[in-house]
Amino acid sequence: MPPTRRALLGTLGAAVLATAAAPAPGNRPAAPAPDGRAGPVPTPGTPVPLQLPAPTGPWPVGTVALHLVDDSRPDPLLPAKPYRELMAGLWYPAEPGAGHPTASWLPPAAAADWDAHSAPALGVPAGAADWQGIRTHARTGAPVARRAGRLPVVLFSSGDGGSRALGTTLVEELASRGHLVVALDSTYEAEQVEFPGGRVERALPLPDDLTPEVVAALLAGHSRARLADARFVLGALDRLARGERPDTGTDPLPDGLAEAADPARTGVLGQSLGGSVAAQLAHDEPRVRAAADLDGALLGPVADSGLAKPFLLMASGTKTLRTEPSWASCWAASTGPRHALRLRNAAHGSYTDLQVLLPQLVRRLPVPDVAGLIGTVDPRRSLAAQRTVVAAFFARYLTGRPTDLLDRPGDHWPELEVLR
Repeated sequence: MPPTRRALLGTLGAAVLATAAAPAPGNRPAAPAPDGRAGPVPTPGTPVPLQLPAPTGPWPVGTVALHLVDDSRPDPLLPAKPYRELMAGLWYPAEPGAGHPTASWLPPAAAADWDAHSAPALGVPAGAADWQGIRTHARTGAPVARRAGRLPVVLFSSGDGGSRALGTTLVEELASRGHLVVALDSTYEAEQVEFPGGRVERALPLPDDLTPEVVAALLAGHSRARLADARFVLGALDRLARGERPDTGTDPLPDGLAEAADPARTGVLGQSLGGSVAAQLAHDEPRVRAAADLDGALLGPVADSGLAKPFLLMASGTKTLRTEPSWASCWAASTGPRHALRLRNAAHGSYTDLQVLLPQLVRRLPVPDVAGLIGTVDPRRSLAAQRTVVAAFFARYLTGRPTDLLDRPGDHWPELEVLR
């Protein structure tokens, strides 16, 4: 679908303006690799290889994908389907050792669909980048680290239309620091979701006439679907903690997974629409103890009634608590601990994996207006600051570990400023 249609919904692909002027290839600076060094120049005609930076926590990371089916309700986005079908990725501290392959950033069929549909909306021609070759740092099916004990849980949700994979750098970081993270795709809203057997379900087409009223109704519907999905996943985690199998799979789950989750210590994290859903879920759901919103305007009652639970807001650009009306009203009404930070020189897409992937492409490809999507902040510092802040927030409010970083980040992170 044309990027401009997604732009009206605030999604990632359309943030790159197709009409922006790109610098000539010969004048483009070398793209930094995730560690900040200039990456190798690929052979002309071959897809550009891409890498994700490793997590920094003390634990190796494991992962497993779960196919979840909720047959208690029809699909909210495709009502003719009598059940809701979801894919979730679980990420956790793992025992060290070999024998388990590292997981891909996107499974094969979803990666091919991303290359054909999502990448061109970013200004990256199909076949130009090796999306299928991106590996995470998590080993599929690795046993859970026993010494990590019971694990606090964090639910992660991406921006509207985005794959759960777009939060991998933050998700892996939290897992490496001792959390069980559940990253959830929103079927028929996410641009592509791959199910067992290689079946891919794509996002439903958007209406041709995207008036502000239509956009508001779409976002509200997507938000309601995600909230119901999250409640279903909370129930699935409760079943897992009781030793029940919550998914449709027949292969053994990773050793120790059933005993690992501690649903009594659950937080939610989201980017863009996912951040709005995180705040609303914390508002509505007694099982959620804290919420973090990465640059998402707030929808629903939480925008006016605020939160009585810990809340982290991270902003981009020149936004403040006064320039975004939903933030201002929520902030004024909230009674729980609250922290608001802005990442200087960041853009909306800085809070996604694109902040470390796109800079690796600009050395070879005329990707238009990368700064419009991920800002001009150093991607290494941006990611490190986000990882540090998000991990500190959940450590403080899910495990009781004190920190003053959330109130005085500038001592170590000049890229961050406290919003008032």
